[in-house]
Amino acid sequence: MRKTTSLLGIGMVALLGLSACGGDAEEPAAESDQEMTEGTEEEPMDEESMEEEEPMDEESMDESDPAANLVGASCEAYAEEVPEGDGSVSGMAEDPVATAASNNPMLTTLTAAVSGELNPDVDLVDTLNGDEFTVIAPTDDAFAAIPEEDLNAVVEDADMLTDVLTYHVIPGQMSPDEIAGEHETVNGATVTIEGEGDDLTFDDAGLVCGGVMTENATVYMVDAVLMPAAAEEE
Repeated sequence: MRKTTSLLGIGMVALLGLSACGGDAEEPAAESDQEMTEGTEEEPMDEESMEEEEPMDEESMDESDPAANLVGASCEAYAEEVPEGDGSVSGMAEDPVATAASNNPMLTTLTAAVSGELNPDVDLVDTLNGDEFTVIAPTDDAFAAIPEEDLNAVVEDADMLTDVLTYHVIPGQMSPDEIAGEHETVNGATVTIEGEGDDLTFDDAGLVCGGVMTENATVYMVDAVLMPAAAEEE
């Protein structure tokens, strides 16, 4: 009997010990689960992160819209003649200026003059595409107004043709609200630009449509071909 009682006592002690150990093991696990739940709990978004993005300011919109700064009484006619494609206002904005002008059906004579088509000794394409400029661009009608004999005389003389063409190019890009004044051209002579908005004049030439953006230049199409003093004397 004593032996049996002793064995029963040992068994009870062992069972109690196992129960105690089991209780201690479960408690930390419960705490660990709680910590994991707390760790994955999402923090509330603050007011700033919930606010909608502010709309683009006016200056940013102007920079993104090629037509934002157009001036000239004939801009609407230009848009109607070239509503889309590479020669349109938006299309020209994608290319450097000589390339952009070559796509504009209003500037075919100017394009031929700067690309060596009229005189193979005068090719200004790389020059015009290689830096930032303000370009005064006579339209085809402007060239057509020059007597054929006079135009041929200029075209056949490479130096004179270069002088005339570079007189239409001003280093740096100027918007319509800052272009008025006297500016030294790539030719070295000074062109006088007066007025504002639709009434801008370039020496004696009137504005057709200006503020046309290209990848590297601002273009002002005009209704007459400008002549530097040296070319006029000749």
